[in-house]
Amino acid sequence: ANAVMRQGGEVIGIIPHALMRREIGNDHLSELQIVDSMHERKAAMADQSDGFIALPGGMGTLEEIFEILTWAQLGFHQKPCALLNVNHYYDSLQTFLLHSVQEGFLSKDHHRLLQVHDDPVALLDHFRDFAPAPMDKWLDRQSQL
Repeated sequence: ANAVMRQGGEVIGIIPHALMRREIGNDHLSELQIVDSMHERKAAMADQSDGFIALPGGMGTLEEIFEILTWAQLGFHQKPCALLNVNHYYDSLQTFLLHSVQEGFLSKDHHRLLQVHDDPVALLDHFRDFAPAPMDKWLDRQSQL
């Protein structure tokens, strides 16, 4: 957020009261919205976003990108989702997701919901050109029998 602000960009922050009280919030943003809960925070972020990009991060980052991917899988939104794979940070996660496809726990269509790019320009090009792919079914019960 700070780097974007230094370059003259716009950053909207959404944070729950509890984290603001712990002085985790950044009040040097274009706009700071304080909400009651993490659930309200994620819903507001989803509503106000044109797409979702996860940079290298920890448990919270992974939880947020996987929740938004699940929402895409369920058809709750049709916005692009991506990982910016800085210094190959997400290589192991990509391997795991491919393994999930091979084992039948993740369809190829759902795997394609998450784009992974090493180059931020390529990632933004993907977002600019994004068109949601049609998906027939969330779960093919016939193949499960």
